[in-house]
Amino acid sequence: VQLQAYGGGLVQAGGSLRLSCAVSGDTFRIGTVGWFRQAPGKERDPVVSIPWRGGIGHYVDSVKSRFTIFRDNAKNTVYLQMNSLKPEDTAVYYCAADPRRRVGVQPASAFDYWGRGTLVTVSS
Repeated sequence: VQLQAYGGGLVQAGGSLRLSCAVSGDTFRIGTVGWFRQAPGKERDPVVSIPWRGGIGHYVDSVKSRFTIFRDNAKNTVYLQMNSLKPEDTAVYYCAADPRRRVGVQPASAFDYWGRGTLVTVSS
């Protein structure tokens, strides 16, 4: 399984960005996908997790009501719509996949497959 995140960039506080994660390879192996972020000098933290087929996204409290995950299984793509961005959202964002179907926010250690990140910078 291969993943590639893209769509990052520079945005002002209060603005929006949509990240995309293209998934390829043995997608039938995937049970769960997730978005994570890593700010400079900090650990890679979960943002949201969602089953690859069916189910709903589970978000960390800091992004609830601002971020939305959705997927297009026909295109093997997962999206992260980010609204009302804040400077503290600045980080490298990663998408990840795991063969196990999980419910709830999952830590980075739960995911086997990772793509390269995309940088999101929110200016104040």
